[in-house]
Amino acid sequence: MRAMILASALALSSFSALAEPVPFDGAWKTQRFSLFSSNTYRFQGATMDVLSDGSVSMAYRQLDPGQWDTRGASWDWSVVEGVDPTDLTRKGGDDRNLAMYFVFLPRAEAEALRGSNIRKLLQNEQARVLVYVWGGDHARNQQLDSPYLGARGKTVVLRAAGTGSHRESVDLARDYARAFGGQVSALVGLAVSADSDDTDGAIRARIGALRLE
Repeated sequence: MRAMILASALALSSFSALAEPVPFDGAWKTQRFSLFSSNTYRFQGATMDVLSDGSVSMAYRQLDPGQWDTRGASWDWSVVEGVDPTDLTRKGGDDRNLAMYFVFLPRAEAEALRGSNIRKLLQNEQARVLVYVWGGDHARNQQLDSPYLGARGKTVVLRAAGTGSHRESVDLARDYARAFGGQVSALVGLAVSADSDDTDGAIRARIGALRLE
């Protein structure tokens, strides 16, 4: 029995050692979608605050080649004020409290596009994007077609619209295979967005303890 406990502890410690924290620092860049409105992102090292007032934009971080083989991720997120439930499949009517984007490319394409901004990556025909969402009016773990990315992106609902605090852990390799088939490609970037422009709502939220595994 003692040997089994020791083996389990060693396995857990090995897994934890592989988990790599991702700080919310100056490596994150913001991407506007409109000249006249944008969310506010406050990068605070361990956490990022997101404020959205009838606006939408994205914060993006490029990943180093040493992180391209990531197969899982976890993070904390909390919402103290959010938007009403929406249909996340409806373009122009899909407000959501928070969305976490994981952007994948074939390795050769990833090498060629190093340093590119998030807009260019999302428009690349070879990109595949998993978007984990807190918001909308859908069941947990439901996988939806993206109204913006077409066959290149899938929305995975983690939380319906509402407030609170939660810890999430996702299996990127499993969800990628379910969404696109085949083996997961290189994870080249992360992005966070909040979207309140269609409902003219307000979002006050925070993300922290982001780790790649």
